[in-house]
Amino acid sequence: MAGKIPRDFIDDLLARTDVVDIVDSRVKLKKAGKNYQACCPFHNEKTPSFTVSQDKQFYHCFGCGAHGNAISFVMEFDRLEFVEAIEELARLHGLDVPREKGSAPQISEEKKQQQLNDYALMDKVARFFQQQLRQHAQSAKAIDYLKQRGLSGEVVKQWEIGYAPDGWDTLLITFGTSPALVQQLIDLKLVNKNDKGRTYDFFRDRIMFPIRDKRGRVVGFGGRVLDDGGPKYLNSPETRIFHKGSELFGFYQAKQNNRKLDSVMIVEGYMDVVALSQFEINNATAALGTATTPEHIQMLVRATQHIVCCYDGDRAGREAAWRAVENALPALKDGVKMSFMFLPDGEDPDTMVRKSGTEGFQQLVENEALPLSRFFFEHLLKQHNIGSAEGKMALKNAANQLIDTVLGDGQRQMLLEELAKHTGEYDRFKLQQDISLANEQSAKPKYSASKHQVSKAKQSPLRMLIRLLLDTPSLAAQCDDVQPSVFGRESMAGMAILHDLHAYCVSTPSANTAQVIEHFRNHPHAQSLSKLLLQEHLVNHEDAQNVYRDSFGKLLDWHFDSRIDTLISRSRIAPLSDAEKQELTLLMKERQKT
Repeated sequence: MAGKIPRDFIDDLLARTDVVDIVDSRVKLKKAGKNYQACCPFHNEKTPSFTVSQDKQFYHCFGCGAHGNAISFVMEFDRLEFVEAIEELARLHGLDVPREKGSAPQISEEKKQQQLNDYALMDKVARFFQQQLRQHAQSAKAIDYLKQRGLSGEVVKQWEIGYAPDGWDTLLITFGTSPALVQQLIDLKLVNKNDKGRTYDFFRDRIMFPIRDKRGRVVGFGGRVLDDGGPKYLNSPETRIFHKGSELFGFYQAKQNNRKLDSVMIVEGYMDVVALSQFEINNATAALGTATTPEHIQMLVRATQHIVCCYDGDRAGREAAWRAVENALPALKDGVKMSFMFLPDGEDPDTMVRKSGTEGFQQLVENEALPLSRFFFEHLLKQHNIGSAEGKMALKNAANQLIDTVLGDGQRQMLLEELAKHTGEYDRFKLQQDISLANEQSAKPKYSASKHQVSKAKQSPLRMLIRLLLDTPSLAAQCDDVQPSVFGRESMAGMAILHDLHAYCVSTPSANTAQVIEHFRNHPHAQSLSKLLLQEHLVNHEDAQNVYRDSFGKLLDWHFDSRIDTLISRSRIAPLSDAEKQELTLLMKERQKT
């Protein structure tokens, strides 16, 4: 595994990157004063509330609260992990991503070049299969098969479907022009080598579907047999760039076709994904010859709020659905819904969408798909007879083992409530819930702050100092008379944040807002800083230094008053020490000056 990406490189990458260019390449922006606006790409809206600041290199949506820098936008919009987003931005600037040396070995230049060569070769092979579908002497039967399946030429082109010829070494002869290339073909499982040392093409006489990873690179292939001979689907085996349990066929295309993935449908075959897209259902994906894995679920949970598993209604389909449930529960956070659609015997998504049409199929899924909770208990109730006390206990034990793994608190409570209904313990469950709720309410303060108090708290000197540093980090170096170090880190709530933020801004006076936020991405204070960024402070840039110094002065006053009150209160209980008396005298003098 590679080492960490150096912080200096990330800061330099952000300095080179204009967030306006990154956003505008994906969402068309319009100038609005000194900022840019658009309809938010992360939620549906008709009136633009999404703002991009070129000065701060920061975006914010006043509708849904989405915000961040160029890295955050690429992560959210392209649905990439942090490292993948860094690599994507580096690619735009023609930069290599360095790695720090440490316990994790850094990827060698040789290995990086090998990866690039592997992706390039896979892309060439994908185009080769497409060319064979158009030009090979035996391609007519492949074209006839695709026509019989009802696929249009446009859809075949869209999905880059190709044909692997029936010959033993067509691909090998085309690409294996040197011993090194032959070995690369073997390593990528495009060519097999038997015990006798003979090499031959892995895919022969099959319809070929290129499999793209989350970043759109061809990493493997799925081959569909043209007749009843051999396995129906043949997938690329595991290689150094292809891991079945981490990829979903069609997921990259679904992300490209949908600005926001309201839902994602998991189906069983490549042809189902392709056929659904022909009917403008562009949110389908398929596992690659494996059950839906925890990695698949985690990918989907990050991308959508509704996962629909669409399987055959036979025993195999329901077993596949149950494996999906077991893998989904540990990743199922609150706000994510999972449903299960079981098709009639002999039907699959391909045949159903052709019979029902786009609207009919979508209505079928909407009306017939079972919520996870219902399928969960239907499955368990078939295994446990709750007509007896022993059966109820067995159901309770089996269910609890799974429910305990659920990530979301709300999801877990919902399943526990349903379990209580099935075991006849609902009244006891509700009583326990009411007692817990009453205990929580009794622990809350008896009063609530007024709107005026909340507004005043938001504009406290401490918050203002932090907010101004976020907007203009150079203030820390420009105003060297403002030194938060005079206060202890724990002297008041939020002081530790100011200490860390001020120290970073002093050490990096040229930083912009985007770089500050990036520095604190994984910091314990990250969430608090993000919330402060969303608040308006209504301070003009010309007045920032004065307001910054004035806020520090007010904070000193607060600190003096608090310390004076503490020492006076202590003197009423016991005599002060000489040091405390001296401190109180000095504080009183300072207070009189102000």
